[in-house]
Amino acid sequence: MEKKPGYHHGDLRAALLKAAAEEIERNGYETLSLRELATSLDVSRAAPYRHFPDKRALLATLATEGFEQLIAMYRAASLGNKSAEARLKDAGIGYLELATKRPQLFRLMFASDLLGGNEPPDPKLAETAFQSYQLFESMVADALGHPDIRAVKAATIAGMSATYGFALLSMGGRLRPFMIGDLTQSQLVEAVLSLRPAKIPNA
Repeated sequence: MEKKPGYHHGDLRAALLKAAAEEIERNGYETLSLRELATSLDVSRAAPYRHFPDKRALLATLATEGFEQLIAMYRAASLGNKSAEARLKDAGIGYLELATKRPQLFRLMFASDLLGGNEPPDPKLAETAFQSYQLFESMVADALGHPDIRAVKAATIAGMSATYGFALLSMGGRLRPFMIGDLTQSQLVEAVLSLRPAKIPNA
């Protein structure tokens, strides 16, 4: 007799998150299906809904885990006897490495509507993303070396914009050979991470 899918799969929540993380890297987060995940894990189609009320909730959990990884990278970059500039550069490298290794997770974190759409964001996701931003901003402040909050915020946004744009251009194949010339990847990253914002004029 053919075995029917059931509800029990050990730690189904963890299995769903692992399967979903793999699936979005193959096909993007837009087409993810809880029912198809259930089928791939040989559980009933209703089983995933005991852990996640809908696909958005599962994706929010994946994005939260992504920001937790980013926070861990930023904290690791802060360790050791390095200058504030070197710590900030290492944080930028970690950010770009996440985009390179997990491009669809990166898109989910920074390009989806989970944090910027019409629906209220998942509270845990919003808090974790905020902590990630705060940590990065504090590293920018340390690197600037002065207490001007306007300059810190401008530099933070400038740095985020440069690395985010570079990541999207890279993963989208938009950096064509004629644009890159004989620059190496490390030279491109160095150029992106060395950008500085213009001086902020007085209001």
